[in-house]
Amino acid sequence: MKRIATVVAAAMLLSACGGDPLTGGNNNPAPTDTIVVGSANFPESTVLAEIYAQALAAKGVKVSKKLNIGNRELYFKGVQDGSIDLIPEYSGVLLKHVNKEAPEVGSDEVYAALKKALPQGLTVLDKSAAEDKDAVVVTKQIAAQYSLKSIDDLVPYCKELVFGGPPEFQNRPDGLPGLKAKYNCEFKEFKALDVGGPLTVAGLKDNTVQAADLFTTDSAIKANEFVVLEDPKNVFAAQNVLPLINEKKASQQVRDTLNAISKKIDTKTLLDLNQKLASPDKPEPEKVAKEWLASAGI
Repeated sequence: MKRIATVVAAAMLLSACGGDPLTGGNNNPAPTDTIVVGSANFPESTVLAEIYAQALAAKGVKVSKKLNIGNRELYFKGVQDGSIDLIPEYSGVLLKHVNKEAPEVGSDEVYAALKKALPQGLTVLDKSAAEDKDAVVVTKQIAAQYSLKSIDDLVPYCKELVFGGPPEFQNRPDGLPGLKAKYNCEFKEFKALDVGGPLTVAGLKDNTVQAADLFTTDSAIKANEFVVLEDPKNVFAAQNVLPLINEKKASQQVRDTLNAISKKIDTKTLLDLNQKLASPDKPEPEKVAKEWLASAGI
């Protein structure tokens, strides 16, 4: 939902990259001998993009980077117009983006459906075992107060509670519409915050919001003893990390390099990467990616 700056900030950022804030790209295809690697605007996406870019560069592939672009509604247009060639993605939410009615929820089923649903010219390479799912999260205190273990338990109290999350969560099929359709859960109010970032965490901690959208690999969940509510009706489908790429740039060397990365990445890897990014010294994603590639032998 896996994520957002304000529209103004996104526009300024894309303009700084020479891009059109409405398309997520510059409307000019990237040079044919260069792979432009993009990322969404949250740390996990950025470090994954760095891992892809550095691994390809080590194999002699020419790469350039457009990082922290914004949410999927922005950067997917850049992938379509050719101003971005490669970006780390999450299988379930990407499938819902290209087919809002997709019913698949299991990992293999989502992956198979995604490969068929993507627009012509785009493809996904091997999925990793790593999953980072959106989740409805509450504080330990709220969970105890309402006896919450699952979203089903939350339903009788939805109209009493304020929900926080990224702005796009209001409209995505696996956001508020999905919670309403599958659980009949409608919150008293929605507060637009950030993509699993400090605003959302702060909102939960100070009780500005009583429930929120966070990613399951967010280090803040463990650090603050937040409770991830179970999702028995599968609003949130499988979310395996995988590369989304322009087919024209997916040479065998590129495929082999990126597939080797996917074989090495699991959910524990994501947790470890996020924990490093959130450490007090706040290392740059570029450094964290370089260290992981060395430890993985890639």
